[in-house]
Amino acid sequence: MQSQYQGDSIFWVEVDRIKPNPFQPRKTFDEAALLSLAESIRQYGVLQPLTVTRKEIERPEEGIYVEYELIAGERRLRAARLAGLLQVPAVIRTGEDSDRMKLELAIIENLQREDLNVVDRALAFERLTKEFGLKHIEVGKRVGKSREYVSNTLRILMLPQDMRDALGAGEITEGHTRPLLMLMDRTEEQKVLFKEIITKRLTVRDSEQLARRVAVERVRKTDLTPELLLLERELTEQLGTRVRIEKKDQGGKVLIDFFSVEDLAHIRSMLSKEREAMASATVMPQSGEEAPASLPDTASGEPASVEAAAKEKKEEDDLYSINNFSL
Repeated sequence: MQSQYQGDSIFWVEVDRIKPNPFQPRKTFDEAALLSLAESIRQYGVLQPLTVTRKEIERPEEGIYVEYELIAGERRLRAARLAGLLQVPAVIRTGEDSDRMKLELAIIENLQREDLNVVDRALAFERLTKEFGLKHIEVGKRVGKSREYVSNTLRILMLPQDMRDALGAGEITEGHTRPLLMLMDRTEEQKVLFKEIITKRLTVRDSEQLARRVAVERVRKTDLTPELLLLERELTEQLGTRVRIEKKDQGGKVLIDFFSVEDLAHIRSMLSKEREAMASATVMPQSGEEAPASLPDTASGEPASVEAAAKEKKEEDDLYSINNFSL
């Protein structure tokens, strides 16, 4: 491959003459990282040359115009522009490289530098398979990875767009995609698991356990009556976490998931509020209801009317009134 370069020499190429690689697999660039790299370039220059191809373009009345197409080093090129450099060091590849070769080189450079996020890497692999007809094992050989690695990476593109966006933004990890992919045929459960991964910051292990549990529940739910399924759903909504009812020959049990001490405290608080609400409903009369119209008779224990109780109290008060005493 070394013979494909112009004597392995490094040339100074004008920044304005370098055009971006149309097959650049990397779509997102961290602005803060670019600014940091630009500051480093201002102090020390571009330490690693870019890789470009040379193109001669004939322009009417202007003669031959030379421009360059970037193959590898877009981050360095962007940072060099931010740093205000007019020229950058570059290795110029000779000959006409195929489109596939440009894509391969760009992917390999990013993989070697670990600059590609997992979604961009999957999209790059997809281009190699769809646009250029490469098999998974062939893609793996070109990027130094196994066929299984390529196949598993491509499976990520089966996820919904919002999950792919979260993966590209670093909100979830590549490991979280495995349990999410396990629920591809159960979209509602997949959405719930994704939300719990984000909000509760679940580990990959916890996420996989939940995904396996959903698969088990799919079989288990056939053993529950519609009433128990409704109760399970209501408890899940009230407590804000996954609740499972397991039925046995005699009775059963209720399993409530929690992921932290704070989560468990919240569940306890919800159960306490529910218990207090039930107690209040038992003691206090409901809105619109009248108070009981009878009171227990202190002597006989039999119920007496409100009027009778009031009359009895008045007679008792009169008995001890000062008006009934004389000197």
